[in-house]
Amino acid sequence: MSDADSDDAEPVTAVVLDFLPHGRADDDRPQYQKEAIAYAVGDAEFRLYELTLEEDVALGIDDQVSVDPTEEGIARVREVDHEDLSGGARSELEYVVEDLVEAEEERFVDFYNEAQPITLRLHQLNLLPGIGKKLRNSILDERKREPFADFEDLADRVPGLHDPRSVLVDRIMEELRDEDLKYRTFVRREDQREE
Repeated sequence: MSDADSDDAEPVTAVVLDFLPHGRADDDRPQYQKEAIAYAVGDAEFRLYELTLEEDVALGIDDQVSVDPTEEGIARVREVDHEDLSGGARSELEYVVEDLVEAEEERFVDFYNEAQPITLRLHQLNLLPGIGKKLRNSILDERKREPFADFEDLADRVPGLHDPRSVLVDRIMEELRDEDLKYRTFVRREDQREE
């Protein structure tokens, strides 16, 4: 695996999206040969995982797990794409992303405070759904006066930006669903790992 293999790396944790005690439906092996699996989303980089569980391990939706195959109860970890998720995991994903953004409000408000230009014509803020030149400039002007304290402060000070939390959730979901996006801000993929 990636980050979990490094001795000095922080443990990678994830939130369970779905638990399949009888394995994947498309697994044609006899029932007794199927291993239980769970789908999870990483809470730091929003990576999607399929966890193959050891015998007699059960997980629930919203459980927090360490994404480390050496962790007790986890036999294998595989990074997957959005389309590889079970239907249950897909339907749960947006709710979990909303909870993660809310739980780490400071981190995501800091994005609004620290976002930078990507090119001469494109700014990181423009990657967010519904944020065009006018709204971007309002955010930049306000943050020059004083950094935003929280989502409420952001919504109060920037006319037209009514729900800054939902805008971020929408962008994260877009990055999770579309593997061909040119720019990624929140969702890291295995092939984007920093060496």
